[in-house]
Amino acid sequence: MSERDAFLAARDLLHRHRDDYQAARSAFRWPRLERFNWATDYFDPFATGNRQAALRVVRPDGTERARSFAEMADRSTRLARGLERLGAKRGDRLVVMLPNTPELWEVMLAAMKLGVVIIPSTPQLTTRDLSDRFERGQARHIVTDQAGLEKLADLAPSGARVLIDGNARGWSPYESTLDDGPPPAWGETRADDPLLLYFTSGTTAKPKLVLHTHASYPIGHLTTVFWLGLEPGDLHLNISSPGWAKHAWSSFFAPWTAGATIVMYDVARFEPAPLLETVVRVGVTSLCAPPTVWRMLVNQDLAAYPTRLRELISAGEPLNPEVIERVRKAWGITIRDGYGQTETTALVGNSPGAPVKPGSMGRPLPGYRIELLDPLGQPADEGEISVMLGDDTPTGLMAGYLDQPELLVAARAAGAYRTGDVATKAPDGYLTYVGRADDVFKSSDYRISPFELESVLIEHPAVSEAAVVESPDPIRLCVPKAFVVLRPGHEPSKSLAGEILAFVRARVPAYKRVRRLTFAELPKTVSGKIRRVELRAAEQRRGAGATAPGEYREEDFPKA
Repeated sequence: MSERDAFLAARDLLHRHRDDYQAARSAFRWPRLERFNWATDYFDPFATGNRQAALRVVRPDGTERARSFAEMADRSTRLARGLERLGAKRGDRLVVMLPNTPELWEVMLAAMKLGVVIIPSTPQLTTRDLSDRFERGQARHIVTDQAGLEKLADLAPSGARVLIDGNARGWSPYESTLDDGPPPAWGETRADDPLLLYFTSGTTAKPKLVLHTHASYPIGHLTTVFWLGLEPGDLHLNISSPGWAKHAWSSFFAPWTAGATIVMYDVARFEPAPLLETVVRVGVTSLCAPPTVWRMLVNQDLAAYPTRLRELISAGEPLNPEVIERVRKAWGITIRDGYGQTETTALVGNSPGAPVKPGSMGRPLPGYRIELLDPLGQPADEGEISVMLGDDTPTGLMAGYLDQPELLVAARAAGAYRTGDVATKAPDGYLTYVGRADDVFKSSDYRISPFELESVLIEHPAVSEAAVVESPDPIRLCVPKAFVVLRPGHEPSKSLAGEILAFVRARVPAYKRVRRLTFAELPKTVSGKIRRVELRAAEQRRGAGATAPGEYREEDFPKA
């Protein structure tokens, strides 16, 4: 059996069992390939003569740019020739900093064909961020647009410099780079050759350099295909910014592996109503969005939008049960939550056809053995989500941290890759997210899950988003404090603070209740994840005795 046939056989097995979780878990085995290049071994053969739309980049005004699979294969090959002519070669590193434009997908395919290592980079990066990518990532080449060019004044990549719009001295225009010469001799791609180098979002520390191979993401995302529930011909829209792992998950590998069309929503400023109108107009069948977007969408009259949606998915951070229920009431479809990291593909998920337990992120996906480990490394009903390794180490795990290779070496020696996230496990195997290991804290010796309290807070009709961290207290050591973002039409006030505190107090045990509250914007990474580390640090700096400006405490409100 060829490498391509082995890959397709594994994909087809999961598709046959898409609605039968237990059968998929039992039957699936990772295809162990020595040589594999997803772009040349899978994508190009699939794209040959294929006029189906591979990509549709749509705008709220109804205009769009589209590429068929055949066009995407041809243009990416021509680009690969051009990049090779400009000096790009196997093993070189290429920064790709583009918005959701068709050229982004062409560059990804072209680099993959050449064996060039891709450093995906969001257009939101600063010059300082870019400098870090060129220095620690040892990048030689870059493809960007005029907006990116403005951030590169003091940076001088030594290799190919390609600009997709406009002209600049020392830069090659994108369309002129496309080369109609004879096909390059692609050379051999080993499955363990490096393919992607991701800089993590840095929610708690300096970004790490996560290295993925031609196996770990292209083959590893078979689990993501299963979780998403995509079928050939689907129109799959994923709300994600380029440069982050979720974009590769749900806007590159998984849809095209399934034979689906990728729909990208191209807009400068996100507004929920135009997105919903676009979903209806385009006929999107599968929608994946982060919790922040879902929380904005439920403020709309969802029932007024007659969609063709079959699958609704959420990822990036845990999704609150209240949001899931409001969407289900409007559309009769249950959002299926899932979990994974930049370091992995989809690890845990609510799969198609399986019961969805409100608040749970589902069960371990095919190909992954997941245990919850306590601090001593023993299985527990509450513990750190850990990928069990050994002879059947899952393909979807990263090759390692480029700047800290000893971390994965230590994980393999210990027999488990520990994610840093804490969850609880029910008797039926469903996992429920608790929080980052460094976000969970104790108050009066009781263990507090920020996510649990945040889920209660956003059930209040005035609350749009919330983050809970520990606040120093002279008696209890620390107490839960909420930072709250209000929905449109609500203004911060003492009376509203008291109402929200009372709302939470009525819904949680006394030892868990939020005792302090501040109305504030939440600090976030460029990928949109809340940086609780900043909120926590500000609380620690102030200490146990002082009240923060604009802070309300439960003692300010005599109990009724």
